[in-house]
Amino acid sequence: MSASQSSQSSQFAKQPVAPVFTPALSPAEGSRAAATLFREVFAAEPDGVWYAPGRVNIIGEHTDYNGGLALPIALPHRAHLALRRREDRTVRLVSSRDPGAVEVLDLDAVGPVGTPGEVSGWAAYVVGVAWALEHDGAGTVPGFDAALVSCVPLGGGLSSSAALEASTAVALDEVGALGLAGTVEEPDDAGRARLVTSCVRAENEVAGAPTGGMDQSASLRCRAGHALELDCRDGSVRHVPFDLASQGLSLLVIDTRAEHSLTDGQYGARRASCEKAARILGVDLLADLDPSDLATALARLADSAEPDAVELVKRTRHVVTEIERTRALTRILTSGQPLTGEVLERVGGLLDASHESLRVDYECTGVELDTAVEAARAAGAHGARMTGGGFGGSAIALVDSQDVEAVAEAVVAAYDRTGLRAPAFLDATPSAPAGRLG
Repeated sequence: MSASQSSQSSQFAKQPVAPVFTPALSPAEGSRAAATLFREVFAAEPDGVWYAPGRVNIIGEHTDYNGGLALPIALPHRAHLALRRREDRTVRLVSSRDPGAVEVLDLDAVGPVGTPGEVSGWAAYVVGVAWALEHDGAGTVPGFDAALVSCVPLGGGLSSSAALEASTAVALDEVGALGLAGTVEEPDDAGRARLVTSCVRAENEVAGAPTGGMDQSASLRCRAGHALELDCRDGSVRHVPFDLASQGLSLLVIDTRAEHSLTDGQYGARRASCEKAARILGVDLLADLDPSDLATALARLADSAEPDAVELVKRTRHVVTEIERTRALTRILTSGQPLTGEVLERVGGLLDASHESLRVDYECTGVELDTAVEAARAAGAHGARMTGGGFGGSAIALVDSQDVEAVAEAVVAAYDRTGLRAPAFLDATPSAPAGRLG
């Protein structure tokens, strides 16, 4: 090959793809965008703009509906909802993703999945909250017009649906004078716990996704600079300091771009297996099992003669050990020990063990998630795991702050070698809960 040919060849050589970080709109930016969309579509001023964050779960996956522990943080990526109260029962909705399409619904006609009042698409997560608040006895909810601008990635496993529900909940709480949420600065935690219940009911019954309450709890009850230790058995919470930046660490979120859905049957099947295992073992929830008795419980399931006994053993083992990993990580974070040396190694080991349990026992990872986790570890991450419901979605990696770009580049390169679509990345700074700007 001649020198000129070699030069031409190098010009057309495949260039590495730079990591793409999905920016978060500030509350002011998001509120301004939502209010602008509202004015353009409805030719009126909104009563206000409310927002709620997506979440990323540090550890404690598929434990919420089993009554266990979870440890999420609220993201700086939020759903922003400009809303105006109406004096009738009509709801009109528009989203920046499709500003030309306005959904028009009647609150008196809304009903659960499988009824004549079934609602499809993203509107179910909005009117479902109104329906649930009324059915939970919070009070009569007025009709409303609302415009949505969200920077929480859709299908990324970062709770875009919970962010939409929570922003709707705090908006309707205020315009409906329900008196539950309080403010971001002075939240009414008991009232917010009631809003969580209604948001979960909306997602389960109106949107048709059989989720637990971890996502909605994070969006409504987290605090800036903290993780939320959530006991999903009784809904109690503890705010755990989680300031990685002061220790030279970052939590890198890897959005695999492998879209997941909580309504496609996989999530529901896992939940049904857990409920079946609990019935066989004679407990209300798998969180009721004593970890010291796990081997005996697994033997009972294995000997149960159920056709899915192997699955029941694996699902149960994941849930019980994941709760223990969550408890262990919380102990470390509340101990005041710096995240260095052996302590940092233990934290990374808990994250790694969580992913392996989700991969082998819960079988909810997949090639995109596994590739992201393996590449991050190989590039120097202290630990990495999938986060969220799985079957696509996102992963997290605990990395030294100066290595964020290098780890992201390594993940992009691994995706390229595997023939996968390039992932995106987010900055997971523990942020404030749902509220109103101003």
